[in-house]
Amino acid sequence: MRRRSALWKGSCRPILGKRRGLTFDPELFYTAAMFHDLGLTAGFRESRLRFEVDGANAARDFLRSHGISEVDIERVWLAIAVHTTPGISAHPPPIVALTAEGVMMDLVGLGYDEFTDAQRSAVETAYPHPPQFAEDLLQALYDGLKHRPEATQGTGLADVMADKDPHFHRRDFCSLMQNSRRTAGK
Repeated sequence: MRRRSALWKGSCRPILGKRRGLTFDPELFYTAAMFHDLGLTAGFRESRLRFEVDGANAARDFLRSHGISEVDIERVWLAIAVHTTPGISAHPPPIVALTAEGVMMDLVGLGYDEFTDAQRSAVETAYPHPPQFAEDLLQALYDGLKHRPEATQGTGLADVMADKDPHFHRRDFCSLMQNSRRTAGK
């Protein structure tokens, strides 16, 4: 488990953490990065859980099998479980914030301008996005979510479902509350 990889060394994630003066275990952070989308893969096509929870559970099992402490396992689990939850992930331990921010930077460019031209160029050279990256990733997200659309409700992943499935209907919090037997007195 205690190995560095080329992927880790080329990522913007540790650059961001070091610039902010955050203390984090790079191997645990690397594990969170490697497992964060695992729940979208074919091995989880029967799961009804959020894909983030599937990935977090798989990382937990992996780390336990390598004798990692429960405290460290909890940090990695949380980093993976909330990596698609904006506004929350920035507040727990640094590994959680860096996992979420790294994913959002890679996918939608959030924080892109915080990196120098040299840093961006180094990462883009080492890990270029192919021309169809956005569409291919959206399709991969959909393929990993289409069997559990209810798990996307209330997240940005509902946007993926709505884009790919014309029959998908988002839950609307206001309608849920207004039509609730409890809150509407029905």
